[in-house]
Amino acid sequence: MKKQTAALLAGLLVIGAMTAVSASSDTEIQITKKAKVQTGIDRLLKEYKKQLKGKRIGLITNPTGVNSSMKSSVDVLYESPDIHLTALFGPEHGVRGDAQAGDKVTSYIDEKTGLPVYSLYGDTKKPTPEMLKDTDVLIFDIQDVGTRYYTYIYTMAYAMEAAKEKGIPFFVLDRPNPQGGGSPDGPVLEPDYASFVGLYPIALKHGMTIGELALLFNREFQIGADLTVVKMKHWKRTMTMEDTGLPFVLPSPNIPTPDSIFAYSATGLIEGTNVSEGRGTTKPFEFIGAPYMKSTELEERLNSLKLPGVTFRAASFIPSFSKHQGKLCHGVQLYVTNRNTFEAAKTGLSIIKTIHSLYPNDFSFLSTGSFDKLIGNGWVRKKIENGTSIAEIMNTYQRRLDQFKLVRKQYLIY
Repeated sequence: MKKQTAALLAGLLVIGAMTAVSASSDTEIQITKKAKVQTGIDRLLKEYKKQLKGKRIGLITNPTGVNSSMKSSVDVLYESPDIHLTALFGPEHGVRGDAQAGDKVTSYIDEKTGLPVYSLYGDTKKPTPEMLKDTDVLIFDIQDVGTRYYTYIYTMAYAMEAAKEKGIPFFVLDRPNPQGGGSPDGPVLEPDYASFVGLYPIALKHGMTIGELALLFNREFQIGADLTVVKMKHWKRTMTMEDTGLPFVLPSPNIPTPDSIFAYSATGLIEGTNVSEGRGTTKPFEFIGAPYMKSTELEERLNSLKLPGVTFRAASFIPSFSKHQGKLCHGVQLYVTNRNTFEAAKTGLSIIKTIHSLYPNDFSFLSTGSFDKLIGNGWVRKKIENGTSIAEIMNTYQRRLDQFKLVRKQYLIY
């Protein structure tokens, strides 16, 4: 009886294993068939192999660097017989995505490939000559989220500078803007407020792919790198991430879904205040709140504004880390109901102004000045504190936004 039972279990295990393999294969095939868009990594080895053959390649990437079959760009290049991958470089959160926001990332040896991994979010944010000693070509393959204060685009800019200084080519493997490539939104950063969450004067929501940004950075801000953008095929500016058919890989630990990407473009500004932006919950940047708030009161006030493409639901949560860790916070959950009409900057500023008005004795901007860096100037905060309307704030930044739109047009490649 025991032998029969053991045989039956063994048979079930074999069948289960075969089913798992089949499911895995089916999944890979479905992803490949479903994908409408070909990203830069899908095109690189087919069309640019001659430029890379015999060269020592350095790759700047993270978990979002995958092809349409979800194979890591690291593995794609490392396993190619004509490519000599010699070094990996990791941005904020690291090559494998195992570091939280703001955590210092150290350099180490990659277990899978044995290659050195140099951190670009530790002691230096720019590749040093020592890091590039075994590199003839530098390749960048990371998914951006479409918002100015997301740090990966500045990792790219610093790496472009380093490539220029060493005299080596720089390739950007283009990827979709997950929010689409529509019209820019929000204030343009003022140079006095440049930081790693906003290095150049671009709009808060720029509406560009990372390859288009590279072209703009290279010329408008005089980087002058030997730049090649490996363009996508079949991407259209109206596409959000779901429209592309490409697999979604969370770009960082606190942006787990496409919905959170849209929310982040508005509620990322809350990082500069004493309000929780939902870090340490299952809905970062969708939950916002603090112990001193009243959920239903905030919900009613925000919904009464009738902001386009967004609605709010009263919600309470306890962050497991970050601001108000372990404390019951009351606030709202943000739902983007229409991505085409949603206005990120207006929404984010309206939330902050409303909280400031409802809880003036409890709400505060952080003393670190981080809000000014995120919004890209010092005057928006002052106007909110002085009770200025959101309409007037938007009118104040509109002229520079219109100027940016004209500059941006020159670098659109789709």
